[in-house]
Amino acid sequence: MIQIRPVSDLRNKFSDIEKIVKNGEPVYLTKNGYGSMVVISIEEYSRLTDNIEDALDAADLQAATDPKRLTHDVLFSSLRGNRDE
Repeated sequence: MIQIRPVSDLRNKFSDIEKIVKNGEPVYLTKNGYGSMVVISIEEYSRLTDNIEDALDAADLQAATDPKRLTHDVLFSSLRGNRDE
């Protein structure tokens, strides 16, 4: 079940939010009725970001070994499928 709480619950009901987050569920916090932030566990954050560092390392290696450079227009066109290179 989606947990939506006012941001004041971080201060007033921290242990309740902590239990939810430790069970693997995110808690969506609102401020003045609008979405403000999401609280997740360290484990969930790690799972979401684990592959990012590896992907950046692979991109750095490719850039170091491939002399070809693309402008952002060419790159984004090719990503969108508009191969006007």
